[in-house]
Amino acid sequence: QVRLVESGGGLVQSGGSLRLSCRSSMGTAIFNGMGWYRQAPGKQRELVAMITSAGTTNYADAVKGRFTIEKDNTKDMWYLQMNNLNIEDTAVYYCNGRIGVIDRWGQGTQVTVSS
Repeated sequence: QVRLVESGGGLVQSGGSLRLSCRSSMGTAIFNGMGWYRQAPGKQRELVAMITSAGTTNYADAVKGRFTIEKDNTKDMWYLQMNNLNIEDTAVYYCNGRIGVIDRWGQGTQVTVSS
């Protein structure tokens, strides 16, 4: 079964940047979509950004212009570059890979933005 492993979370000041990485144990070709979700305390998990196998991207309104999702099929990875972070971006971030209608999830990585 495919495993997704995230890295790159941490503590950053407001206005700072972080880059999250997700590695798939079975490459990226098996996925029709790859993305990032986040879940803040007391809130539902929400889509942050998604990229299709063809490279089409989709972003949540709250992160447009600040976050960029990319994939590198040669390294079996996808990334979330997060710039101009603010306190509202604090959450556990999960990478997601979709195979048909089935979602696979990473274990999550904490992103904390301080003022």
